[in-house]
Amino acid sequence: MMPGQITKLGNSAAQFLLGRLAAVRSFGNGMKNGHAVADAARRSTDLRDAMKQWHEVFEHNPVMYFMVDPAGTVLNVNTFGAAQLGYTTDELIGRSVLNVFFEEDHDLVRQCIALCLTTVDQSHTWEIRKFRKDGSVLWVRENAKAMLRGDGTPILLVACENITERKETEDALRQSEAYLAQAQELSHTGSFGLNLATGEAVWSRETFRIFQCDPATKPTLSFVFQRIHPEDRDTVRRTLDRAYRLAEDFDHQYRLLMPDGSVKYLHSVARAVRHPSGRIEFVGAVTDVTVAKEAEQRLLRSEAYLTEAQRLSHTSSWSWDVRRQEFAHRSAELYRLFGFEPDQIDLPARAFQQRIVPEDFQRIIAVEREAVRQKQPFQIDFRIARPDGSIRRVHSEGHPVIGHDGEVIEIIGTHVDVTEQFAAKDALHKAFDELKASEQRFRDYAETASDWFWETGPDHRITRISEHADTSTAPPTGLIGLTRWDIPPDAELEPEKWEQHRAALDAHVPFRDLIYRSRDRNGSPIYVRTSGKPFHDAQGNFLGYRGVSSDITAAIRVEQAEEALRKAQSELAHVTRITTLGELTTSIAHEITQPLAAVISNADACIAWLAREPADLSAARRSAEWIVEDAHRASEVIRRIRALAKKTEIEVVPLDINQVVREAVALVRRELATHAVSVRMELASDLPPICGDRIQLQQVLINLVMNGIEAMQGNVDRPRELAIRSCRASDDDRLLLTVTDRGVGLCKDVKERIFTPFFTTKSGGLGMGLSICRSIIEAHAGRLSAFQNEGRGATLQIALPLPHKDTS
Repeated sequence: MMPGQITKLGNSAAQFLLGRLAAVRSFGNGMKNGHAVADAARRSTDLRDAMKQWHEVFEHNPVMYFMVDPAGTVLNVNTFGAAQLGYTTDELIGRSVLNVFFEEDHDLVRQCIALCLTTVDQSHTWEIRKFRKDGSVLWVRENAKAMLRGDGTPILLVACENITERKETEDALRQSEAYLAQAQELSHTGSFGLNLATGEAVWSRETFRIFQCDPATKPTLSFVFQRIHPEDRDTVRRTLDRAYRLAEDFDHQYRLLMPDGSVKYLHSVARAVRHPSGRIEFVGAVTDVTVAKEAEQRLLRSEAYLTEAQRLSHTSSWSWDVRRQEFAHRSAELYRLFGFEPDQIDLPARAFQQRIVPEDFQRIIAVEREAVRQKQPFQIDFRIARPDGSIRRVHSEGHPVIGHDGEVIEIIGTHVDVTEQFAAKDALHKAFDELKASEQRFRDYAETASDWFWETGPDHRITRISEHADTSTAPPTGLIGLTRWDIPPDAELEPEKWEQHRAALDAHVPFRDLIYRSRDRNGSPIYVRTSGKPFHDAQGNFLGYRGVSSDITAAIRVEQAEEALRKAQSELAHVTRITTLGELTTSIAHEITQPLAAVISNADACIAWLAREPADLSAARRSAEWIVEDAHRASEVIRRIRALAKKTEIEVVPLDINQVVREAVALVRRELATHAVSVRMELASDLPPICGDRIQLQQVLINLVMNGIEAMQGNVDRPRELAIRSCRASDDDRLLLTVTDRGVGLCKDVKERIFTPFFTTKSGGLGMGLSICRSIIEAHAGRLSAFQNEGRGATLQIALPLPHKDTS
C-alpha cells in the first residue's frame, strides 16, 4: 500500500470514529429532551451498526494503527498492529507508547507528539525504529495527525508502515558501495571524462595527482596539452582527432614534461560514448607507467566497465530536441512504459503525447517551458492512459543541455514508473543484484590481473591473499600467517628500511610503493612493489591492512640495463671529446700561445717603462694590467680544455645557450681560420635560460662545426661560410639552435643514415660522432635533426625544451 493510501485510510478512520462519537453525544441530548422511545431505539441501533463498521475497518485493515492521548498513553491499537510487534491489544492499551521505542529515541518521539499537538489536523511523517516483544528491530514509516474530539480534547492517530526490509536493503547497498570505493582507492588509478568538442574534462583525485595539479583547478584539454611533452603533442592530437572523427575508443602512451623538468610516461585508454544528442565524449583511465610500463590496465578497464554498467542500468531514458520539438533519443523502456513495442522506432512524438492524461500534459508543457527559460533541472509527476484502460503514474526528471550560444538545445531526462510500491522494491532488488554481479566481475578481473591483493590482521600477519591464473609468479598461499618482514630475503641486508616500515605499520598509517626483494613460488628472485592502507571497524578499532602488490622485476631489470647503457654512452662520449681535443691540437696551441706572447711583450714593455729616468709608473701599471688580462685569457682557454677532457657526471644547470655557443666557437677558432671558414653568428638576445650540461652541449656544437668545416673543404668556387643561429620556436615551448654550412649537402641515403652508429662518409672516420651527439641531445629531452638546404649545403638543427612555468 502506498504512503498516501495509508494516510488516507488513517484519516478516514479517524473521521469516522469522531463522527460516531458525535452521534453518541447527539443521542444523549435527544434522550435528555424527551424524544420518543422509538426514535431513541432507532438511533441506538444505527450507532451500534456504525461502531461495528468502524471496528471492522480498524481491526482488519492491514496497517498498524495506534490511538494515543497527549501524554503518550495508548488508547487503542488494532489487532494487526499489536501482532506486528508481537503483543496482544490488551498488552499495549493503557500503557505508554514509549515502551515499544528504543530509549535513545524517546526524546524524538516526544518531539513528534508535541509537533502534532501544536499543528492539529496536519499530517506529519517520519521514519523510526521500534522493537518487538522478542527484542527484534522493526523499522516503520509513521504518518500521524492530531484531531480534536467532540469535547475539544486532542487525540493522536498514527498509521505505521513496515519498512524494515527496505532499510536492510539500503544498508547492504551502502556497505557494498563503500567496499567498491575502497577498492578503487587501493587500485591507484586515475579516471577521466573528456569532451573534445568543448575541451572540458572531469578528473578523479588520482588523475589530479598524476598531473601534479591542484584538485581545485578546473581541468581542460588545453591544460593537458601544456603538460604533454612537445615531441608527443602531434601524435596525441592525431590520436584524439581520429577517435573523435570515427567515434572510436583509443589506447595510447605519451609523455608529460612536468614543471620541474622531470618526464612522466603515461598510458591512457578511453571508450567513446555517444550521447543521444549525438555528442561524443570519452570515458577512460590514465596510468603512470614511468617506473613500470605494465600498469594495472585490466583493473582500470574493469572499473570503466563497472561505471558504464551503472550508467546504462538507468531505464526509460530520453532526450528532447528543444528546437525541433521532437525526440532525439528514446530508450526501449520508454516505448514499453507508454504501451508501444520497442521496434516501432518511427512513431512521432505526438503518439506518446496523446497517451498522457490531457490536464497532466498541459502541466508538463508549462514546466518544460519554465525549465528552458530558467535553464534549470525539473521534476514532475504525471499519468499515462494506456489503450487497455490502465493508468500508469510516472515520475519524470529532466536536465537542460546548454549549447554554444548559451541557449537550451535539448533536455535529457528519465521516466520512472511509480504506480505500485512493490515495483519500486523489485527495481531496487534488481539494481542490488546487478551491483553484486558487477562486483563479482571486478573481483574476477582483479584475481586474473598481474597484481595481487592481500590483507593482514591487527598483528600484521597475512590473513588473505588473492590467487592468480599465472601460478609461476603469483605469491604462494603458504604466506598466510607470516608478517611481511618474514618474507623478503633483503630484510637483513636493509634493516633500516624495514625498521621504518614496521614503525609505519605500528603507527597505523598508510604506506605506498614499498619496494623489496622476494622470491616467487619457484624460488626465483623477484622485485615487489606494495602499498597498503589500514582499515578499522565501526568503533574505530584497528583491524589490519589491505593492499596491493606488483611484480616489478622486469622494470627493475630494465632500469639496471638502462643505467649500464648510460654509463657506456658516457664513456664513449668522453673518448670522443678526447679525440676531438687531439684533432684541435693546433687550435689549442694557437689559443694558448697568443695570450702568452702578449704576456711576454707586455712584460718587456713594463720593464722598459720602469727603467726610464724617472720611471713611467703609469705606463708600467697599464702594461702590468694587460699582463693580468692576457694571463686570464690563457687560463680561461686551459679551463675550457680541461673541462672538455675531464670525465664527469652529467651536471644539469641553467645555461645561457648563446654563451655556450661562443665558448665552443672560441675553441675551434684556429681550425676555422686554417680552413678559411668564416662564421656568422645570429644569436637572439631575448632567449630564456635552458637546463642542460654545459660540457656535453659544447661537445655537440664543436662536433657540428667540425663536420661543417670538413663538408666545405672542396669549396673553390663559392665561399666557405658557416652560420650559427639561435631562436625561439614558433610554439614558444622550445629553443632552436642551427648550424648551416655551404658544403656538399646530404643525399637521400646519407640523410636517412647520418645518425646511425658506425655510418660515416669520411675515409678515416668511426661514424660515432653524430650518433653520440643525438644521444646527448635526447638525454636533454631534445631532438637533433638534419636537413638538406634549398641551395648547397646542409643544416643541423638542435631543438631543446624550455622549462615550463608552474601553472598550478
